[in-house]
Amino acid sequence: MTLQDIIHVLLVNWKIIFKYTIGAAIIIFMYLLLISPVTYKAPVTILPPAENDQLSGLGSLISGSGVGDFLTGKLAPGNSQLFIQILKSRTAAEYVIRKNNLLEFFNEEKEYAAVKQLQQSLEMDLSKEGIITLSVNVSSEFIPFLFSDINSIKELSANISNSYVEALDSINREKVSYRAKRGREYIEEQLNITKTELDSAEVKLMEFQKKNKTVSLPDQLTSAIESAAKLKAEIVSTEIEIGLLEPNSKPDNRTLLALKKKLNQLNNEYEKFDIDSDDYLIAFSDVPELGMLLSKLLRTVKIKNEVYLLLQQQYYKERIQENRDVPTIDILDEAIPPEKKVSPRLIYSTFISSIFVLLMVSSFLIFREKKISFFKKERNT
Repeated sequence: MTLQDIIHVLLVNWKIIFKYTIGAAIIIFMYLLLISPVTYKAPVTILPPAENDQLSGLGSLISGSGVGDFLTGKLAPGNSQLFIQILKSRTAAEYVIRKNNLLEFFNEEKEYAAVKQLQQSLEMDLSKEGIITLSVNVSSEFIPFLFSDINSIKELSANISNSYVEALDSINREKVSYRAKRGREYIEEQLNITKTELDSAEVKLMEFQKKNKTVSLPDQLTSAIESAAKLKAEIVSTEIEIGLLEPNSKPDNRTLLALKKKLNQLNNEYEKFDIDSDDYLIAFSDVPELGMLLSKLLRTVKIKNEVYLLLQQQYYKERIQENRDVPTIDILDEAIPPEKKVSPRLIYSTFISSIFVLLMVSSFLIFREKKISFFKKERNT
């Protein structure tokens, strides 16, 4: 058939096309208006974890180390992706289901089936600034004006979105508490070891001073001992950071490699206190015999005392971190019951469906006319 033949068929049958299209449009419109389930969603927006959040834990003792984020559970903005993965998890879905009694809403007996339905309804978007927008499509029953309470559906959509934020916060706080507990246990072990060594060093120093009452050290050497003690405390602090980070990091982790490099530099600096060198204050080996013994004992006590104070301070910080109950998630906009449904879209869906019906009816008439023309030609031949 030519284009003119097609146009002719459409013009001749325009009443039929119009009738079926309008009829279908009315049926579709009434179905969407009265029968089709209505869907609502209430978005909630979550701010990304702040880079400049106040650090607690061992990372706050040495600024710039970058390990504080690991210890406290705080994440960089780029790790908003990790928040999204937590929100998609089965654990988060189970929390929301139990919080809102969704087994009954989804008409499911098993929790895993409700989890699957909930996860399929979950929608998330991540902006370039790291802000997460979360919403869940909550639908009514068929013939909603008879079998569903629309206001309850609206409320539920907001409650589910806010419950997801609560789930994220709960999971994040659990991980923070676990890290703090592990850090506290590790530091507690080091604290006990250091306390024993400090007590032993103090007893030896006391016995030496009783036996050699006249021995004293020059101010320059005393200053060097103080410096050595502070340097040794920083070495121990760095070793603890490595001990906490290493079990959970790959060997090529940049932060871990930087800490190991720093530890080597600190150890090289500390070794200068033990060798014959004139370029670093005063070498301990240049001190007379009794002074040498006193300086070693005093240095050991100073070092152990500095390390003990550092570990004690950190131990209480980790205990506070382990037991605190502070929200770890910042919400920009809380979910509220929506005013408008997201589906069905009456006008848009009716229009698109009507166009589809129009094309189908027109195609049928053209095909029928073409078939009739074909049979006529066959008879004439």
